[in-house]
Amino acid sequence: LALGSAEITSVSDGNLVLPGAFFFEGLPRDEVNAILAAHDLTPDQLLPPCNLTLLKDGERTILFDAGSGPNFMSSAGILLDSLDAIGVTPDDITHIVFTHAHPDHLWGVLDDFDDPVFPDAEHIIGKVEWDYWRNPNTVSTIGEARASFAVGAARRLEAIEDMARFIGDGEEVLPGVMAHASHGHTPGHLSFEVRSGTEAVLVGGDAIGNHHIAFARPDWASGSDQDPQTGAATRTRLLDQLATDKIALMGFHLPDGGLGRVERKDGAYRFAPVNA
Repeated sequence: LALGSAEITSVSDGNLVLPGAFFFEGLPRDEVNAILAAHDLTPDQLLPPCNLTLLKDGERTILFDAGSGPNFMSSAGILLDSLDAIGVTPDDITHIVFTHAHPDHLWGVLDDFDDPVFPDAEHIIGKVEWDYWRNPNTVSTIGEARASFAVGAARRLEAIEDMARFIGDGEEVLPGVMAHASHGHTPGHLSFEVRSGTEAVLVGGDAIGNHHIAFARPDWASGSDQDPQTGAATRTRLLDQLATDKIALMGFHLPDGGLGRVERKDGAYRFAPVNA
């Protein structure tokens, strides 16, 4: 996608393999099944894609999030191959901007030898998010299912601390890139509005985490969010804003490369990919 003189490219890191219960437990089963069936999906298992955003503006080559790396899921971790396919090397990356520190967004900062994958890049992350994952109490309070997330995040953030810059809500973190608090999926989750004149794209991370339930019933709590109630409020607000202001969305786990528009449909929303 061209945005003024800049270019935004969706870069694949593969996909995740997750049980449906991770998302849908506690939700009305019949309604969930009907929504999923309209997208040719079943509630048993989901294979969400992992789409990273690459922004090239002539001076900077900016990667939003760093992918899974080699040690999370065998179905993911192909980011470096995807970058190579478009002629971009890790040394070309000048900045990495993190939406949050879950494994599929953070663990790719280190290689098999625990060396930084992007040695020349400034690593930019929200201070709230950083403090949460570096807090030694997080591993004992996050819940058993996510305890490994906390251990893995703390180790990787410590490794990149000398390369890190901390940011907050409402801050222009780079020219034309504005941070927006979109908490709920994690305590310090940020989304980023990339703007040129009247045109804009929201790099949404996991604030809007799928193209089915999240759009049809954004008010429903999702088990993928660490704070489901806050996540639902954030999702509802963002979808309304994107549809009203006609801002494009780049979604980390949305289909067809993740880039598209939010359209209103039957009192809710639908995702319209630009590459479908």
